[in-house]
Amino acid sequence: MAPHAGGDARRNTADGGHQPYANEVFIDECAAAAGVDPVEYRLRYLSDPRGIAVLRAAANLAKWETRPSPRRDQSAPIARGRGFAYVKYENARTYCAGVAEVEVHRQTGAIRCTRFFVSHDCGQIINPDGVRAQIEGNVIQTISRTLKEELKWNRSRVTSVDWASYPILRFPEVPEVHMELINRPNDPPWGVGEPSAVLPAPAISNAVFDAIGVRLRSVPFTPAKVVAATKTTGAKA
Repeated sequence: MAPHAGGDARRNTADGGHQPYANEVFIDECAAAAGVDPVEYRLRYLSDPRGIAVLRAAANLAKWETRPSPRRDQSAPIARGRGFAYVKYENARTYCAGVAEVEVHRQTGAIRCTRFFVSHDCGQIINPDGVRAQIEGNVIQTISRTLKEELKWNRSRVTSVDWASYPILRFPEVPEVHMELINRPNDPPWGVGEPSAVLPAPAISNAVFDAIGVRLRSVPFTPAKVVAATKTTGAKA
Protein backbone atom coordinates (compact mmCIF):
# COMPACT_ATOMS: atom_id res chain seq x y z
CA MET A 1 0.00 0.00 0.00
CA ALA A 2 1.33 3.42 -0.92
CA PRO A 3 1.85 5.81 2.01
CA HIS A 4 -0.65 8.59 2.55
CA ALA A 5 1.16 11.79 1.60
CA GLY A 6 -1.39 14.24 2.93
CA GLY A 7 -1.58 15.24 6.58
CA ASP A 8 -5.00 14.77 8.17
CA ALA A 9 -5.59 17.57 10.66
CA ARG A 10 -8.92 16.44 12.10
CA ARG A 11 -7.54 16.75 15.62
CA ASN A 12 -7.44 20.17 17.23
CA THR A 13 -4.51 21.98 15.64
CA ALA A 14 -4.12 24.38 18.56
CA ASP A 15 -2.08 21.64 20.27
CA GLY A 16 0.38 21.47 17.37
CA GLY A 17 -1.51 18.97 15.21
CA HIS A 18 -0.77 15.44 16.42
CA GLN A 19 -1.97 13.64 13.32
CA PRO A 20 -0.20 15.84 10.73
CA TYR A 21 2.94 15.63 12.85
CA ALA A 22 2.85 11.83 12.92
CA ASN A 23 1.97 11.64 9.21
CA GLU A 24 4.61 14.03 7.96
CA VAL A 25 7.45 12.74 10.12
CA PHE A 26 6.60 9.16 9.10
CA ILE A 27 6.55 10.14 5.42
CA ASP A 28 9.99 11.71 5.92
CA GLU A 29 11.22 8.50 7.54
CA CYS A 30 9.89 6.47 4.62
CA ALA A 31 11.67 8.76 2.15
CA ALA A 32 14.95 8.45 4.04
CA ALA A 33 14.62 4.66 4.22
CA ALA A 34 13.95 4.54 0.47
CA GLY A 35 16.85 6.88 -0.31
CA VAL A 36 14.51 9.34 -2.03
CA ASP A 37 14.28 13.12 -1.72
CA PRO A 38 11.46 14.02 0.73
CA VAL A 39 9.66 16.28 -1.75
CA GLU A 40 9.97 13.82 -4.62
CA TYR A 41 8.73 11.03 -2.36
CA ARG A 42 5.56 12.95 -1.54
CA LEU A 43 4.96 13.75 -5.19
CA ARG A 44 5.08 10.05 -6.06
CA TYR A 45 1.96 9.40 -4.00
CA LEU A 46 0.06 12.66 -4.40
CA SER A 47 -2.54 12.91 -7.19
CA ASP A 48 -4.52 16.00 -6.12
CA PRO A 49 -3.55 18.83 -8.55
CA ARG A 50 -3.97 21.52 -5.91
CA GLY A 51 -1.89 19.55 -3.44
CA ILE A 52 0.83 19.09 -6.03
CA ALA A 53 0.75 22.80 -6.84
CA VAL A 54 1.09 23.91 -3.23
CA LEU A 55 3.84 21.35 -2.57
CA ARG A 56 5.86 22.50 -5.58
CA ALA A 57 5.28 26.15 -4.66
CA ALA A 58 6.81 25.66 -1.21
CA ALA A 59 9.79 23.80 -2.67
CA ASN A 60 10.35 26.53 -5.27
CA LEU A 61 9.94 29.33 -2.73
CA ALA A 62 12.55 27.78 -0.47
CA LYS A 63 14.84 26.86 -3.40
CA TRP A 64 14.73 23.28 -2.19
CA GLU A 65 17.83 21.29 -3.11
CA THR A 66 16.98 17.73 -4.07
CA ARG A 67 18.77 15.16 -1.95
CA PRO A 68 18.37 11.40 -1.64
CA SER A 69 19.38 11.37 2.02
CA PRO A 70 20.11 13.80 4.89
CA ARG A 71 23.15 15.94 4.23
CA ARG A 72 24.54 15.70 7.73
CA ASP A 73 27.92 17.36 8.18
CA GLN A 74 29.37 16.10 11.45
CA SER A 75 32.28 18.56 11.52
CA ALA A 76 30.71 21.94 12.36
CA PRO A 77 29.67 22.90 15.92
CA ILE A 78 26.43 24.33 14.48
CA ALA A 79 24.61 21.83 12.26
CA ARG A 80 22.13 23.12 9.69
CA GLY A 81 19.23 21.29 8.10
CA ARG A 82 16.00 21.71 6.19
CA GLY A 83 12.73 19.86 6.59
CA PHE A 84 9.50 19.67 4.62
CA ALA A 85 5.85 19.24 5.62
CA TYR A 86 2.53 19.25 3.73
CA VAL A 87 -1.09 19.15 4.82
CA LYS A 88 -4.57 19.23 3.34
CA TYR A 89 -6.58 20.54 6.24
CA GLU A 90 -9.21 18.05 7.44
CA ASN A 91 -8.60 16.22 4.15
CA ALA A 92 -11.22 18.52 2.65
CA ARG A 93 -9.98 22.10 2.38
CA THR A 94 -7.04 24.55 2.66
CA TYR A 95 -3.77 23.18 1.35
CA CYS A 96 -0.44 24.31 2.73
CA ALA A 97 3.18 23.22 2.68
CA GLY A 98 6.22 24.43 4.56
CA VAL A 99 9.99 24.27 4.70
CA ALA A 100 11.86 24.87 7.95
CA GLU A 101 15.51 25.85 8.12
CA VAL A 102 17.14 25.10 11.46
CA GLU A 103 20.43 25.39 13.29
CA VAL A 104 21.27 22.81 15.94
CA HIS A 105 23.99 23.52 18.48
CA ARG A 106 25.70 20.17 18.85
CA GLN A 107 27.06 20.68 22.36
CA THR A 108 24.00 22.21 24.03
CA GLY A 109 21.23 20.67 21.89
CA ALA A 110 19.62 24.07 21.34
CA ILE A 111 17.58 24.42 18.14
CA ARG A 112 16.86 27.65 16.33
CA CYS A 113 14.53 27.97 13.35
CA THR A 114 16.09 30.68 11.19
CA ARG A 115 13.71 30.74 8.21
CA PHE A 116 10.31 29.26 7.44
CA PHE A 117 8.69 29.10 4.00
CA VAL A 118 4.97 28.57 3.47
CA SER A 119 2.81 28.06 0.40
CA HIS A 120 -0.92 28.37 1.00
CA ASP A 121 -4.07 27.64 -1.01
CA CYS A 122 -7.27 28.56 0.81
CA GLY A 123 -9.34 29.00 -2.37
CA GLN A 124 -10.47 32.53 -3.13
CA ILE A 125 -8.46 35.09 -1.19
CA ILE A 126 -10.62 37.99 -0.04
CA ASN A 127 -8.13 39.89 2.14
CA PRO A 128 -4.50 39.06 1.23
CA ASP A 129 -3.04 41.16 4.07
CA GLY A 130 -5.26 39.36 6.58
CA VAL A 131 -4.25 35.99 5.20
CA ARG A 132 -0.55 36.85 5.44
CA ALA A 133 -0.92 38.13 9.00
CA GLN A 134 -2.78 35.00 10.04
CA ILE A 135 -0.19 32.68 8.50
CA GLU A 136 2.67 34.58 10.16
CA GLY A 137 0.90 34.28 13.51
CA ASN A 138 0.25 30.58 13.00
CA VAL A 139 3.85 29.85 12.12
CA ILE A 140 5.49 31.94 14.85
CA GLN A 141 3.18 30.72 17.61
CA THR A 142 3.63 27.09 16.65
CA ILE A 143 7.41 27.39 16.38
CA SER A 144 7.29 28.72 19.93
CA ARG A 145 5.22 25.70 20.99
CA THR A 146 7.51 23.35 19.10
CA LEU A 147 10.77 24.60 20.60
CA LYS A 148 9.93 26.06 24.00
CA GLU A 149 6.45 25.87 25.48
CA GLU A 150 5.97 23.06 27.97
CA LEU A 151 3.38 22.83 30.73
CA LYS A 152 4.92 21.31 33.86
CA TRP A 153 3.36 20.23 37.14
CA ASN A 154 4.08 18.29 40.29
CA ARG A 155 1.77 16.15 42.45
CA SER A 156 -0.05 19.18 43.80
CA ARG A 157 -0.12 21.94 41.20
CA VAL A 158 0.94 23.38 37.86
CA THR A 159 4.46 24.77 38.14
CA SER A 160 4.56 26.64 34.81
CA VAL A 161 3.27 29.90 36.24
CA ASP A 162 5.23 32.69 34.51
CA TRP A 163 7.37 33.46 31.47
CA ALA A 164 10.45 32.07 33.21
CA SER A 165 8.86 28.69 33.95
CA TYR A 166 6.84 28.71 30.70
CA PRO A 167 9.17 30.33 28.15
CA ILE A 168 7.99 31.49 24.75
CA LEU A 169 9.81 32.52 21.59
CA ARG A 170 11.46 35.92 22.02
CA PHE A 171 11.77 38.57 19.32
CA PRO A 172 15.44 37.81 18.48
CA GLU A 173 14.46 34.15 18.01
CA VAL A 174 11.62 34.79 15.57
CA PRO A 175 12.54 33.41 12.12
CA GLU A 176 12.07 35.06 8.77
CA VAL A 177 8.70 33.93 7.40
CA HIS A 178 8.36 33.81 3.62
CA MET A 179 5.12 32.84 1.94
CA GLU A 180 3.43 32.37 -1.39
CA LEU A 181 -0.35 32.68 -1.56
CA ILE A 182 -2.13 30.76 -4.30
CA ASN A 183 -5.32 32.62 -5.12
CA ARG A 184 -8.17 30.69 -6.73
CA PRO A 185 -10.92 33.28 -7.38
CA ASN A 186 -13.25 30.70 -8.91
CA ASP A 187 -13.17 28.43 -5.85
CA PRO A 188 -14.86 28.89 -2.45
CA PRO A 189 -12.86 30.71 0.24
CA TRP A 190 -11.68 28.39 3.00
CA GLY A 191 -10.24 28.99 6.44
CA VAL A 192 -6.83 30.42 7.28
CA GLY A 193 -7.02 30.35 11.07
CA GLU A 194 -5.34 27.02 11.76
CA PRO A 195 -4.07 25.04 8.72
CA SER A 196 -0.55 26.47 8.54
CA ALA A 197 -0.16 26.02 12.31
CA VAL A 198 0.32 22.27 11.78
CA LEU A 199 3.42 22.71 9.60
CA PRO A 200 6.23 23.86 11.95
CA ALA A 201 6.45 20.83 14.27
CA PRO A 202 6.94 18.18 11.55
CA ALA A 203 8.99 20.48 9.32
CA ILE A 204 11.37 21.33 12.19
CA SER A 205 11.55 17.68 13.27
CA ASN A 206 12.48 16.66 9.73
CA ALA A 207 15.01 19.50 9.54
CA VAL A 208 16.70 18.33 12.74
CA PHE A 209 16.99 14.85 11.25
CA ASP A 210 18.53 16.41 8.16
CA ALA A 211 21.01 18.27 10.37
CA ILE A 212 22.12 15.64 12.89
CA GLY A 213 20.36 12.38 12.04
CA VAL A 214 18.15 12.38 15.15
CA ARG A 215 14.38 11.83 15.23
CA LEU A 216 12.61 13.83 17.92
CA ARG A 217 9.36 12.22 19.06
CA SER A 218 7.68 14.78 21.30
CA VAL A 219 7.34 18.54 21.50
CA PRO A 220 8.74 20.81 22.70
CA PHE A 221 12.15 19.99 21.25
CA THR A 222 14.11 21.21 24.25
CA PRO A 223 17.92 21.08 24.36
CA ALA A 224 17.77 18.30 26.94
CA LYS A 225 15.64 16.14 24.63
CA VAL A 226 18.02 16.72 21.73
CA VAL A 227 21.06 15.73 23.81
CA ALA A 228 19.25 12.65 25.13
CA ALA A 229 18.21 11.62 21.62
CA THR A 230 21.74 11.96 20.25
CA LYS A 231 23.04 9.74 23.04
CA THR A 232 20.36 7.15 22.33
CA THR A 233 20.99 7.04 18.58
CA GLY A 234 24.74 7.43 18.79
CA ALA A 235 24.72 10.56 16.62
CA LYS A 236 27.52 13.02 17.34
CA ALA A 237 26.31 16.07 19.21
